[in-house]
Amino acid sequence: MEKPSKGAQMTVGLDLGDRFSHVVVLDGEGQVVEEGRVATREAALRQRFSGCSPMRIALETGTHSPWVSRVLKDCGHEVVVANSRKLRLIYENPSKDDRVDALYLARVARVEPALLSPVEHRAETVQKDLALLRSRDALVSARTQLINHVRGLVKSVGSRLPACSSRSFPKKVSEKTPDSLRAGLLPVLDEIASLNDRIKQLERQLQILCNESYPQTKLLRQVTGVGPITSLAFVLTLESPQRFPKSRTVGAFLGLVPGRKQSGGSDPQRRITKQGDRCMRRLLVNAAHYSLGPFGPDSDLRRFGLKIASRGGKNAKKRAIVAVARKLAVLLHHLWRCAEVYEPLYQENHKAGRRGKVARALATVGN
Repeated sequence: MEKPSKGAQMTVGLDLGDRFSHVVVLDGEGQVVEEGRVATREAALRQRFSGCSPMRIALETGTHSPWVSRVLKDCGHEVVVANSRKLRLIYENPSKDDRVDALYLARVARVEPALLSPVEHRAETVQKDLALLRSRDALVSARTQLINHVRGLVKSVGSRLPACSSRSFPKKVSEKTPDSLRAGLLPVLDEIASLNDRIKQLERQLQILCNESYPQTKLLRQVTGVGPITSLAFVLTLESPQRFPKSRTVGAFLGLVPGRKQSGGSDPQRRITKQGDRCMRRLLVNAAHYSLGPFGPDSDLRRFGLKIASRGGKNAKKRAIVAVARKLAVLLHHLWRCAEVYEPLYQENHKAGRRGKVARALATVGN
């Protein structure tokens, strides 16, 4: 495939594949002037796109899109990374193939890039640090599956294991394991103990990373229930507090607001969108569980959640948890952006202050 001539205003659609990526190039009039494929490797992409006049290149989010977008930007091109979850034009196309996908990306990017709901990938250093959190999350998930496996097998022979923490599970369970299952479960318990050590080691690394590279996490850890893991995940996921001009929009970014399907007079209540980072959303929900749990301290967050839960109904507690998680996300962004000291009972203290001002004003008028 020949490189486009310099000076031509080109728009490129790049459908990324694991081994090869399909390329469609449009000229300024929207006519297809070139198409072909290129190996999804850095050297091949640099050879194909370096030395060209600046082009607008559209590609979808995916496994390869972070590093590919960085390579193309380094070659001097404008890169539009389309949100794949919002491209119904592509993923619901009955005649879908790589060439058609690349062609649609190029046509939409040439006319109106905003229709692609473009996203901005994280910086390379942030992606590297976020990999530690992702690895810990994967290990915790694997440990949970193994623990559930052990408990399920023990129940199948009519026994039950004692309630205990994940850290103490291998030791306590090995003493209570039925003799008939001991040979099959001991290797699993050894693996759980090994996972405990690896998770603990990763958590120490994350603690050091918080203190040395991300001191702003201390502002977030003022909130009880928000530790190094949650605060670091929040900072790495959002990258910059200035990314959101209003703190209230953070809840929507993390998928903690109800979806909408309004049409005419119909506007049904829907579940939360669950868009955005799933790991971050889960950490916020865990923090909300602690805030509303028996050991949660008195705070505006706790009172807000308990008020929602007191309304009753089958899902009142679940709605309260999600509402507190959304409010917590807004609070953490506000603390980060404004660098404020956290006041757990901010509303009560300020109401008391206003009542005092009113009382003093009335006393002055009376005198």
